[in-house]
Amino acid sequence: MRSIGLSFALLVACLSLSAGPAEAAPFAANAEVALVEDYDSGAVLYEKNADVPTPPASTAKLLTAEIIFRELKEGRLHLDDVYDVSETAWRQGGAHAHGAAMFLALKSRARIEDLLRGLIIQSGNDAAMVLAEGMAGSEEAFAQLMNKRAAELGMTQSYFTDPRGKADPAEHTTARDMALLAAHVIRDYPDYYHYFGEKEFTWNKIRQLNRNPLLTMDLGADGLKAADVADGGFGLVGSAVQDGARLIVVMYGLKTANDRVDEARQLFGYGFHSFDRRTVFEAGATVGWASVYGGKAGEVPLVSDRPIVLYVPHGESGKIVAKIVYVGPLTAPVEKGQDAGRLKIWRDEMLVVDAPLKTGAYVPLGGLTSRALDAGIELAGGALRDALARIPAMTGRK
Repeated sequence: MRSIGLSFALLVACLSLSAGPAEAAPFAANAEVALVEDYDSGAVLYEKNADVPTPPASTAKLLTAEIIFRELKEGRLHLDDVYDVSETAWRQGGAHAHGAAMFLALKSRARIEDLLRGLIIQSGNDAAMVLAEGMAGSEEAFAQLMNKRAAELGMTQSYFTDPRGKADPAEHTTARDMALLAAHVIRDYPDYYHYFGEKEFTWNKIRQLNRNPLLTMDLGADGLKAADVADGGFGLVGSAVQDGARLIVVMYGLKTANDRVDEARQLFGYGFHSFDRRTVFEAGATVGWASVYGGKAGEVPLVSDRPIVLYVPHGESGKIVAKIVYVGPLTAPVEKGQDAGRLKIWRDEMLVVDAPLKTGAYVPLGGLTSRALDAGIELAGGALRDALARIPAMTGRK
């Protein structure tokens, strides 16, 4: 990976944020794992052990829902399609299994839309199993789809073994991965996201209340999923909107359900009311430049589809460091809009912005002379790097 300098505008913005009034006492979450993220920009407002593996428990059902949403969106499934309730799903996921259930009857059939409500609102293990079996044939086969999909979404620190999040030492996720998943679900599935905000659901004449405690609080919450983690305490992946701003909060490791409620209020309150918001780059603005090998132009602008936003806590100062990293140089022809790198901004030791960058222009192939010159420069550079790398070993010989 290469890193290249940022534009002068960003440097000025960063310098202006480095100075500030006397620092306030640092915020500290009670949860063992926590992350607060601005949905629109992806800026991280707070994190604690955000990359430490933790059991997902029922928050694993977010990925189960995402897979079904994707099939619906692409037309391979329909809300009125029906799946059979197997004896395995009824016996292992039903009410008598002493877990959350939507009370599906043995050998009955249920519409996908009803199963989604049972999965999301009631956190039904039986609903998760029926969806998995109906789509993939078994929980094990569906788990393979989950891990494939997690990799596609960039959830590189997660591994799933079943669609319901049962206790399994091999199954793990991180707060950062779950925040990424939550943002994706909100952004890509507006037609289905409303299920997370529905406060109740009736099935088999049984009225079931949404298990997400955020929906009963005055936070502006509209999702996503709570979990009682057998090996790691109470957890939550949630989202709320206040004054047009949406935050995503992920937390795991609370001792009681009441602790989870208190922590949710604290984390959302901190995120919504404790920051100065600075737009460093508007969407589509040039953030920096990447070198192009063999092109008609030697560089291509890098841009972001979304605004680049930096949040700084009230009353705090800190060192701001920003870099663009990319695999380079890019090889012509370079298409406009292709993935090309990432903008990373740190506030002190915390990575607060990690935004994908794309090429902002088309760069065609250059002439033969230009391409030959570029090839020579790159070859010489590689030879020089190899020579320099050998120097310590050579001088260290007796």
